[in-house]
Amino acid sequence: MTEWPQVDLVGVGLNATDTLIPLPAYPERGSKLEYYAASVMPGGQVATTVVACQTWGLRTRYVGKLGDDDAARLHEEAFRRAGVEAQLIKVPGGVSPQSLILVDAGGERTVLCRRDEHMTLKPEELRREWVTNARLLHLDGHDTAAATLAASWARAAGIPVVADLDDTYPGIEELVANVDYLIVSKDFSCRLMDDSNLDRALRRMLSRYGCKLSAATLGEDGVLAWNGKQLVHCAAFRVPVVDTTGAGDIFRAGFIYGLMQEWPLERQLDFSCAAAAMNCMAQGARGGIQAVGAIENLRSTVARYESAYGLSAFD
Repeated sequence: MTEWPQVDLVGVGLNATDTLIPLPAYPERGSKLEYYAASVMPGGQVATTVVACQTWGLRTRYVGKLGDDDAARLHEEAFRRAGVEAQLIKVPGGVSPQSLILVDAGGERTVLCRRDEHMTLKPEELRREWVTNARLLHLDGHDTAAATLAASWARAAGIPVVADLDDTYPGIEELVANVDYLIVSKDFSCRLMDDSNLDRALRRMLSRYGCKLSAATLGEDGVLAWNGKQLVHCAAFRVPVVDTTGAGDIFRAGFIYGLMQEWPLERQLDFSCAAAAMNCMAQGARGGIQAVGAIENLRSTVARYESAYGLSAFD
């Protein structure tokens, strides 16, 4: 019987091979636009978060699905180089997930995704020991059934669960009920709770599903979080933006790192915003992952945006 080593973090969810194309402006409908470069890089929500946490000194495991192609080999090499223990379910002849990312002159990215249905991670492909031999589980909701099973295993073992959710997939409510720390896109909670007021939606989401924290990332407006006692807004840092690809994934990595350090909520969110800001200063989902010391330095030296999301906006 295989003995799986104990790790700090296990991530179950998406990987993707990103083809980044910088453009002077987002193309108008029906237009023709010349581009001068394209870069192929590893990315994906959970995979990127896991690599960042490994870079910062956490022991990590990634669980996901890949095809039998050059993209798969790119990911395998990236995990090996970072030191991540990768449990990869390979599909013979399958095409690994791909993203085509258009980045405008202001650094804002637009993502076009391609995912073979054979790349869906199925519950029966998971091993309980991959999850339970970890201190924390991080997942997304794309392969909802597999994510829900992993979260239920973690919950039964007393392992905290962090989720990165951006769409209300079928079955998402069962998954959310097994999550401790919900860090969602800015409109997810409003759609899930059918409530246009973000503050109220976050409060209702935490109350309904019993999680410890509900939070929404807001791009350059930072993050808003509710822990049942305190509503915390953390403004984003003002940095020269090259590419916003992966900013949310690195934010979640920062949150996980802070959670592992047992920092107060305000510091967790502040560190997460700083880590995400640094990643935006370079190209690619993982191009700007910096050392913890550099992130802490940015926290103390760089100004913040004057956010339109002051707490009065949520009253």
